Amino acid sequence: MAVFGSILVVHAHAMETLWPMPSTAPHGDGFRPLSRAPAGRGDFVLVTCQGGAEAALCRRQEEILPLMKKGAWRRGVVTFRLPTPASGEPTFDPPDDFNPDLIFARAVIRSYGQVSGADDSERIQKLLALTGPADWNNVHVWQRDYRTEVSPVAIRSALIASLTAQSRPAEPALGSRVESSLQTAIDQPMARPGDLVLDCMIDSADRWWVGWHRAASPSSCWPGGIHLVSLPADKVSRAWLKLDEALATFDLTLRPGTRAVELGAAPGGACQRLLEAGLSVVGIDPALVDTRVAALKNFEQWRMRARDVRLKNFRGFDWVVADMNIDPTSTLESIGRIVTASGVRPEGIIATLKLPEWSRADSLGDWLKLFGQWGYSPRARQLSTGGREVCVVALKSAGPAGRRRATRPPGR
Repeated sequence: MAVFGSILVVHAHAMETLWPMPSTAPHGDGFRPLSRAPAGRGDFVLVTCQGGAEAALCRRQEEILPLMKKGAWRRGVVTFRLPTPASGEPTFDPPDDFNPDLIFARAVIRSYGQVSGADDSERIQKLLALTGPADWNNVHVWQRDYRTEVSPVAIRSALIASLTAQSRPAEPALGSRVESSLQTAIDQPMARPGDLVLDCMIDSADRWWVGWHRAASPSSCWPGGIHLVSLPADKVSRAWLKLDEALATFDLTLRPGTRAVELGAAPGGACQRLLEAGLSVVGIDPALVDTRVAALKNFEQWRMRARDVRLKNFRGFDWVVADMNIDPTSTLESIGRIVTASGVRPEGIIATLKLPEWSRADSLGDWLKLFGQWGYSPRARQLSTGGREVCVVALKSAGPAGRRRATRPPGR
């Protein structure tokens, strides 16, 4: 089961209750049985993140998963040791689809360690010896540092061929299943929910990290947790791509015909993505949006600052979107002014909170509480397509908390 909300883990033995593991996964009109997990599970969890986010990631881990202990780390990757019976600590064996709410994590995998060698062939043989035969459904290969001159596509193809060859003599039935799964996946690096995925992160030209995970959440289906969509040439800014990833990551469906307002809209990339989803969009920004966006049907621009818009004009909007290059407290003030106004009750908020420096991430917990005070349930993640920032998606809470309107602080 995918986990997005805040998780406070006090007792490790409660993990199995928190993350029940299904035995089947959706497939067409029915369900397919899940491949069995590897016999050797790995004693470490490897987590990747944006370079520079390591400290923020570790502080979040200490908050929600204190039983994991920080191990080796490099820019963009941190490993955590799992407690074992031999350590004398409470045991903690996360479920196959372990995907805790670490916010700054991209990929979370069970790690077997590293392999190194003179060439890809030698490293692949060491990888096979490390993992042993398993009922793999897909293979994810990605680079820790994109400046490393290697070909993840070529490595993945060679790995799939070697895994198929390894499985045939080891266990005929297993070999047949692996061959069938991997041949289906060879041109489809995105895993399906429920797939058992072999992970290979290229650390350097001659060294790989090796592990595995069970795909569950949308981002766990992407190699390295990295959004697979590139920015199309006809889009006016990267805001289109960031919103596209946010919609996929949080599994959001925007209903055609609903209304959205974006604060700080220029040049209009996010508005463009909202319009493509069938929404009517108002962009608020003193600067003009790109003419390609301005000409689109169902788009209107209010050329002013968001704080200068009369609050009654925000009535009737279903979504408030904000991706402004200002301090996160100012972004939150702008959003709070709107969603706490009389007669304004959007069903959701999609907000990007910029981090002028990484230390500001320490305030993220307090910022998320504000959404709760406004009557919304927030989820947060640092997107792979974004910079030093966090995307927050907050949906209107059910029950009394979601129906009441928060009181604005005096002077707002």
